[in-house]
Amino acid sequence: MNWNIPISEAIRVQKDLATRVRFEPLPPDIRLVAGADVAILKPREELLAGIVLWDLQDRKVVEQAAARARAAFPYVPGLLSFREAPAVLEAFAKLYHKPDVAMFDGQGIAHPRRFGLASHLGVILDMPSIGCAKSRLIGTYQEPAPDRGSWTDLTDKGETIGAVLRTRANVNPLYISVGHRCDLPSAINLVLQCAPRYRLPEPTRLAHQLVTTEKARIPPAP
Repeated sequence: MNWNIPISEAIRVQKDLATRVRFEPLPPDIRLVAGADVAILKPREELLAGIVLWDLQDRKVVEQAAARARAAFPYVPGLLSFREAPAVLEAFAKLYHKPDVAMFDGQGIAHPRRFGLASHLGVILDMPSIGCAKSRLIGTYQEPAPDRGSWTDLTDKGETIGAVLRTRANVNPLYISVGHRCDLPSAINLVLQCAPRYRLPEPTRLAHQLVTTEKARIPPAP
């Protein structure tokens, strides 16, 4: 796929591919969960992506991979997948094991065109995917109760586009949305299973650590 396209064309692509998002329960035998995170390398204008494959049953890292790619698309809110996807796809291509589901530090359908990073990459990879964002892009909600596991609907224009989920008691919630080939109850349940101790689920938390470590190893640009 050509990621270096005009903004108007990128919006058209999003609207077209959004029709391919499938809503269905996750399989009951989910085991390998891929967490993805991305960092920008300045002033190189490169993206560094990290993938950590986490075993839900044994609660341990099975595999990890990192990749760099030049940022071919400008930073435009709502179009981050065109900027970040090339590096993420390169990292996924390095995995030896096939994930059962992918979890992204970003939005799924909780997006103005219902097609954020988690949906875009889920459709391209034809893989169940979940958006697990630390901040809200769009939508309104009531604050969930302070207990772990409490959640409320995230809505936009009368449509439920995600959930505002408390993964730790009295800690800021996460914004969960369907990416592709899952439904909201499945997404909420899996995020909670993957977040036994911290606010962030282990796959994306560890992916962030991987990216941070890899970034520190890269020599400064001349």
